[in-house]
Amino acid sequence: MAITVERLKELLAFEEVSMTLADSSAEIHDGYILERLRFRLEDGAEVRGFLTRPSEGFLTRGPAIVYAHAHGARWDIGASELIDGRPALLDAPGPVLAREGYVALCIDMPTFGERAGVTEDAATKAALWHGKTLFGQMLSEQAAALTWLAGRPEVDPQRIGVTGLSMGATLAYFLAAIDPRVKATAHLCCYADFATLVEIGAHDLHGHYLTVPGLLKETSIGEIAGLVAPRPQLICIGCDDPLTPSAAVDCAFSETEAAYFKAEALGALVFLPETGVGHRETEAMRRAVLAFFKGYL
Repeated sequence: MAITVERLKELLAFEEVSMTLADSSAEIHDGYILERLRFRLEDGAEVRGFLTRPSEGFLTRGPAIVYAHAHGARWDIGASELIDGRPALLDAPGPVLAREGYVALCIDMPTFGERAGVTEDAATKAALWHGKTLFGQMLSEQAAALTWLAGRPEVDPQRIGVTGLSMGATLAYFLAAIDPRVKATAHLCCYADFATLVEIGAHDLHGHYLTVPGLLKETSIGEIAGLVAPRPQLICIGCDDPLTPSAAVDCAFSETEAAYFKAEALGALVFLPETGVGHRETEAMRRAVLAFFKGYL
């Protein structure tokens, strides 16, 4: 029997989190507006965020993207990836998305960006000792970011997607799996069956943030991504990426594809594997993501 969304939330120790805007400032750039944001969580912690939006005002509410930043052992980058990019990306995604008509929001995940004063190892251990998970905390905060984004006056809450690369990819399809408000998800370079990764010794390439006790006893990545069905999902991977070896990708995709088949939504599942490509975004991936969101949002 397939895992339920509620059971997956329990394994993740997902919590409903409240996030309120504490401060903001806006800058006009070429073809887009950048907002520098500061949020406050219920426990008083502050979280940095960046938002990019079209410079032209909306006559009606438009589409939006929750952008989840990557890892790459660059704990210093965090949410600034949206406006500054990172080595694995073609360029900064925020301005591109804004010029395409999207409001895009990215927030610092725990241990990244302005929250890098606590190490990932320390945060993971503390969470596990308290019966929680760092990944669950990340997803809880991403869901809170989605809630805030949906309340923006320019945003149509029925047209919100989520995307990201690497760690951002895992956040993207897990968030889509547990939150039906995500109408479409596109993720890059981090989709593979975890059990297969363990079998072939490739699992240690992932960060400690992704440690979820008991996950593989009850479910799999392919099944979790399948929870997104029948909503649209784009999966992009590089065939030479050590995080997505072919055996692990094939195993995961067979399960996700089965879920979409059962939901009679095979047309909403798009798979883009690229030969000769490692752990990075390509021009083809960028075109696919933009076309995907244009078609579904």
